[in-house]
Amino acid sequence: MIQNTKVLLKFIKKDLNVRHKSHLENLKERIASGPSLQDFIKNPEPILKDDSANWKQYEGKLRQEKGDKERLRLPPWLKRTIPIGKNFSKIKEQLRDLNLHTVCEEARCPNIGECWGGGEHGTATATIMLLGDTCTRGCRFCSVKTARAPPPPDKNEPVNTATAIASWGLDYVVLTSVDRDDLPDGGSNHFAETVREIKKQNSSILVECLVPDFRGDLDQVKTIVDCGLDVYAHNIETVETLTPFVRDRRARYRQSLSTLEAAKRFNPELITKSSIMLGLGETDEEVEQTLKDLREVGVDCVTLGQYMQPTKRHLKVIEYVTPEKFLHWERVGTEMGFLYVASGPLVRSSYKAGEFFIASILKNRRTSSA
Repeated sequence: MIQNTKVLLKFIKKDLNVRHKSHLENLKERIASGPSLQDFIKNPEPILKDDSANWKQYEGKLRQEKGDKERLRLPPWLKRTIPIGKNFSKIKEQLRDLNLHTVCEEARCPNIGECWGGGEHGTATATIMLLGDTCTRGCRFCSVKTARAPPPPDKNEPVNTATAIASWGLDYVVLTSVDRDDLPDGGSNHFAETVREIKKQNSSILVECLVPDFRGDLDQVKTIVDCGLDVYAHNIETVETLTPFVRDRRARYRQSLSTLEAAKRFNPELITKSSIMLGLGETDEEVEQTLKDLREVGVDCVTLGQYMQPTKRHLKVIEYVTPEKFLHWERVGTEMGFLYVASGPLVRSSYKAGEFFIASILKNRRTSSA
């Protein structure tokens, strides 16, 4: 009985091998005589750069109409690959080792590969996020996680941050943070301590602080201004009429303007900076008024970029603004007298090109003073 079973199993195995071989040969033949890769590529969409005039070739829908339920399809000029190189891996590993967070990761920035990887010039940059990775506010455009009572700040963070930045050999760094309404000072002293530690380790590093509104507490604004930073940044985010629907209820348009105005008043030589997201349903008149409001309170630099819906739980994109329109706002901002305007679909508040431009201005000022 056992012998017969062995013979039967051997026969079945041989039969299966023959069938498998026959199937593979048949599959190879079908592939060889079947369609090529080019047969699957129908009307490939061009990947456009921000300054390309060929965006008009795109025939997809760019704006949501009333009653639309489906999300807009991503236009070609917003499609990016994320290159990962040695610098990218090195920075990511070091951030994890030192328990540091970046807004690049938390906000899912599309430029993370270029900035961390070094881009065409091989200079790596990153925006460090202080005070942990959990925010006390719940803005409807932001993917950073939230809680009413986040863990207490890491007391070693200022030193760890300075150590990491010094080892990267950067000449310009951006520090930002989540909102910490649970802290009496909103985290302003933690910010200030970090800046002082960076300057202590390397006084030549230029430091930009992209800070919260501190609930409108101008004493905390002064704490930041007096800590030795080079650029004071706070994002207005959107136009005044959309602010209650886009930002947390504790974040108010006029409150943001007042903190930027105060920073300039406390130190007129300090460069101030803000940012606007487009594509949330704002009108051209509202964007222009926002630029005017920022200029009136002395803001020197402004960036305009496309809002990108981070998850299905967040606000939908109402419009994908064309590269041509972004160029229009760059011209408008320049004519208004801003020191620097960065405007493009993939521009973000911490934008590498802008940082290098501002750095050159600050270095020239230092040289002139010397």
